[in-house]
Amino acid sequence: MVTNCSICDGTADATFSRKELWRNDRWRLTFSTYKDVFGFCYLEPLRHIRYITELDGIEADEFGTVLSHITSALKAATGARLVYVYIYGDHIPHLHVHLAPHTYGDPFADDVIRGGVKLGDEHVGEEVEKGFVRSVRNFLLSSI
Repeated sequence: MVTNCSICDGTADATFSRKELWRNDRWRLTFSTYKDVFGFCYLEPLRHIRYITELDGIEADEFGTVLSHITSALKAATGARLVYVYIYGDHIPHLHVHLAPHTYGDPFADDVIRGGVKLGDEHVGEEVEKGFVRSVRNFLLSSI
């Protein structure tokens, strides 16, 4: 357990008004008790993994399957049209996936660009694109 992590030390549940809904040997699912965000859940590994970029081992192997099953269950239980999946990482240094069953009129953000920011017509140049693509591909080729 990491002592400066509210998920590891167990204080996050009280702080964020959440209760445990499910767990297995590696994952834990909690739900928010706030009425305005009915069905909103958090999926987190039991082992302290700070960020999605550090996900490894068996948690990495089963992440997609666990996430798919849980979002399917949330969609069925809430009647949601779909389940938004958010991963931020800069508030609590313990990987936690925000799961928001979405229905029309709910308070959940449906865009990753905040506050009505409009994208301009200007695009990055071709050289920037090529550098970005080359960098990502080289990293993936050396690590996967």
